[in-house]
Amino acid sequence: MKKSIVLLTLFVLSNLNAQQRPKLVVGIVVDQMKMEYLYRFSDDFSPNGFKRLMNNGYTFQNMHYNYMPTYTAPGHASIYTGTTPATHGIVGNEWFSRTLGKQMYCTDDAGVKTVGDGTAEEGAMSPKNLQSTTITDEVRMATNFQGKVIGISLKDRGAILPAGHFANWAFWYSKTGSFISSTFYGEKLPEWVIQFNNEKHYMPYINKGWDLYKPASIYNESLPDDNPYEGKLYGSAAPVFPYDLKSMYEKNDAGILRATPFGNDLLAEFAKKAIEKEELGKDNITDFLTVSFSSTDYVGHLLGPRSMELQDTYLRLDQTIADFLNYLDKTVGKGNYLLFLTADHAGAENVIYLKDHKYNVDNYPSKEVKKSLQDFSVKTFGVDLILNYSNFNVFFNKQIIKDKKLDLVKVKQAFKDFLIAQPQVKKVYTEEEILANAGNDYYLNFVAKGYDVTQNGDLVIIDKPGVIEYTTTGTSHGTPYSYDTHVPAIFYGWHIKKGESYDKKAITEIAPTIAQKIKVTFPNGTEAKVLQEVLDEKK
Repeated sequence: MKKSIVLLTLFVLSNLNAQQRPKLVVGIVVDQMKMEYLYRFSDDFSPNGFKRLMNNGYTFQNMHYNYMPTYTAPGHASIYTGTTPATHGIVGNEWFSRTLGKQMYCTDDAGVKTVGDGTAEEGAMSPKNLQSTTITDEVRMATNFQGKVIGISLKDRGAILPAGHFANWAFWYSKTGSFISSTFYGEKLPEWVIQFNNEKHYMPYINKGWDLYKPASIYNESLPDDNPYEGKLYGSAAPVFPYDLKSMYEKNDAGILRATPFGNDLLAEFAKKAIEKEELGKDNITDFLTVSFSSTDYVGHLLGPRSMELQDTYLRLDQTIADFLNYLDKTVGKGNYLLFLTADHAGAENVIYLKDHKYNVDNYPSKEVKKSLQDFSVKTFGVDLILNYSNFNVFFNKQIIKDKKLDLVKVKQAFKDFLIAQPQVKKVYTEEEILANAGNDYYLNFVAKGYDVTQNGDLVIIDKPGVIEYTTTGTSHGTPYSYDTHVPAIFYGWHIKKGESYDKKAITEIAPTIAQKIKVTFPNGTEAKVLQEVLDEKK
């Protein structure tokens, strides 16, 4: 009798321990997704994709980024580290580093090589520039490195930064049509990846081409198919359906798939194969899969937020997510996986579209801004003092300033006064003002949280709302305004109650919330502010 009681107790305890954590955590990032798309396209979504997540999970309707610049690499890093660029060090996709005195890319690593069928440049990547740990790192350590972590994306930065420093693998898409990695993770691709690549899964999408997924009348939330605010896809005569992808492929390479909704479909195929072959979620040791859908960003940049192409991309992604959820139900099991979906940034309206509707805004290409700074410098100081202008940062050539015996404080003030007088500029902050931030200036807080003193510039510019430093077609992002910061955030699955919140939340609260939810250590750079609604399991 006593032996039976002991065995029963052990069985109950083992099951309780198994329920302390889900079998699999899935992090989904949709590149350049505005929260507004979930509202605008809602009538045309199926009940099984985005709506299933919102109706059966917990939705944060008012989730925002809390720093600038709102770009892809800082976004992915901030989601998974639970902190901002000022701490994790990923201050852009690429940036001029004042310490190194040169341009650098977020995941560049000259010490590693390409693994797989990609160019040398495509695979020389790792997370070495990421200064904080990620929630994925903490899962690896919490499971004594037995839980697997795999990151996948079409973009290197979308795969590498979420997967963290200790990932088993990160895979990203090459222009050859293959998923590749680097020697940071291993000397040879797993056999299942080699087989997947050999099967050329991208070709059926290219051969089929891109036409509307639903009848044209469905796309009444978008502008007409042919409008002046859209760029042209890989040399197409006009930005209109249908698109002959086969012809584009023959003139370019398999990279064209990125700027179509089928890049997302291909990635979902690869994600399912990773779950199957790596046996993710098959035991009670928690695994973590990070999936970043990038095609939404490529389509958004090129064609803009009001294009039929973008709406079509989201209608197709809705079906892709529905299929992926069904796959998780079948392979990992309902209630055994914890999933969250968010975005790395949102995006602005096309500035010419706004201008044509009598909003007094315009676009100011970065090259023109830099040229105006150089002209002012020569006129005022007799020499070009601009070392670099990028990502809203102005860098001065300190050596020339020293050689000319100029006062750096006066130089900064002169350029600040000049910039404030420009029609597109709202605010300008000096390095000293940023580092002395007392928290009282709303926009200075955004700048300070995105500012790494060892890497950023002498001045940081905030343009006026609606302004884009970009071309006349498509769109961009990067500002602290709500059209760039407001993104979806939905939690679903394991121990997640149904519900929604309209309170303003910060993207940096996602990672520490997951840490608390699954009982692992916080990522080491986070402020550890959490989303209490996700931790409360009461129905």
